[in-house]
Amino acid sequence: MLMLGLDIGTSATKALLLAADGEVWTAEATHDLHCPRPGWAEQDPAQWWHASLTSMKKVLRKARRKASEITAIGLSGQMHGSVFLGDSPQPLRPAILWNDQRTSAQCRQIQDAAGGREALVAMVSNPALTGFTAPKILWLMQNEPRRYAKVRHILLPKDYIRYCLTGQYVTDVADASGTLLLDVKTRSWCTALIDKLGIDAGLLPVVMESTDISGVVTQPVAGLTGLRAGTPVVAGAGDQAAGAVGAGVVAPGVLSATIGTSGVIFAAADKPLTDPQGRIHTMCHAIKNTWCLFGCMLSAGGSYQWMRNLLQSAGGKSAAYSYDQLNALAQAVPPGADRLLFLPYLTGERCPHADPNARGCFIGLTPSHRAGHMVRAVMEGVTLGMRQQVQMMRGLGVEVKDIRAGGGGSRSEFWLQMQADMYGAVVSTIRVDQGAALGAAILAGVGTGVWPGVPEATAMLVKTQKKFRPNARRVDFYNQLSARYEMLYPALAPAFESLSTLPDK
Repeated sequence: MLMLGLDIGTSATKALLLAADGEVWTAEATHDLHCPRPGWAEQDPAQWWHASLTSMKKVLRKARRKASEITAIGLSGQMHGSVFLGDSPQPLRPAILWNDQRTSAQCRQIQDAAGGREALVAMVSNPALTGFTAPKILWLMQNEPRRYAKVRHILLPKDYIRYCLTGQYVTDVADASGTLLLDVKTRSWCTALIDKLGIDAGLLPVVMESTDISGVVTQPVAGLTGLRAGTPVVAGAGDQAAGAVGAGVVAPGVLSATIGTSGVIFAAADKPLTDPQGRIHTMCHAIKNTWCLFGCMLSAGGSYQWMRNLLQSAGGKSAAYSYDQLNALAQAVPPGADRLLFLPYLTGERCPHADPNARGCFIGLTPSHRAGHMVRAVMEGVTLGMRQQVQMMRGLGVEVKDIRAGGGGSRSEFWLQMQADMYGAVVSTIRVDQGAALGAAILAGVGTGVWPGVPEATAMLVKTQKKFRPNARRVDFYNQLSARYEMLYPALAPAFESLSTLPDK
């Protein structure tokens, strides 16, 4: 048995082959991000399809296997993005992505239509945020009405690839949770809200559980790729739920902390726990009768990369720091970076502060601070933001036994220990950190009977490696630092709002 997982990311599409004995091979192909206006983020879905074909060919060459040997396909991808299709396979416009910020007005309209923020959270378990899909639909309806009149289908990014493979218009409960149009408790479309917003429910795809078979590879695609016609394609999941499956976060007590461009804390739950304030997302997990909570910081590893680029641009080619060198600079500085704090809101924020106008800043700079202080402050600022998510989940009754680290932040033992000290919990690395693509392949195997269920599959395939235990002294220090960090956003929010209204020169 050979499962293929495709993960449609923001910067690249990854293909992963998974053998039934756990051996994996990976490859990827990149695609472009377009920002035609400040705050806008779009991509051409045709590039996702091209990248899917390219990465699949690459991984098959690497594994020395044939496409015809693939027995099942699973899909994952960036959440919330909107693909608008008419009567032809060609999208009517570029897809509007998860990090697009153009829909503040539509978010207010959705909240008002639902009867207020609390009423909206009661309906769909989440508040209206600019990243979600529903406000993008309203934006198109109001700003490009002629184009909207031609829309016949609305798909999420990975579901466009499903359509290319199978011709079917299908999504899964985990990814659909991020549209703001799903009743998360019943795992079905929320017709009451859809009607209030004036959206034609017929434009939305069929919703399935993540391991359900959503369609099969068509004959034309088989001729194009070498896949067998009739190869089953399971529903799959959005990248957060699929990535959690790939990390073994499939039952209460185990969380994941992923520091990539964004920063996400993810927890599984056996019931739909909801934060009344809507600071933490409540969505369906990729496992039947299981839900999840997660928070997403928009610029976690993105802040760290920005710091690296800043140092390099200031010093020229001779200052081309590697991440290991940056870690060494930070490690030479004491915890707290000599009272220097960094707010990692470079691209606005989503959790715990849903504020597209929030901005990054250093607080406490003095002439004695050097590059190492700034690097450590960035790492601590990101981790303090992640800690806020962990603490909010604890406040909702989530048990925190073990936190699985993923993303670029899991490659630094220094940063892993910092996370353990800030979260006050054991942080573990996993043997094979392949994220959402691995989760998609596991879901494909479960959906086609290779394993009896997702927990059984992950018990066999996902193994922890190193464990980092919290240092009691540093836990106490970071508790004190966190209290000061959490004072900053409320104090600065009015200034962020005022800056956003400043006219361009």
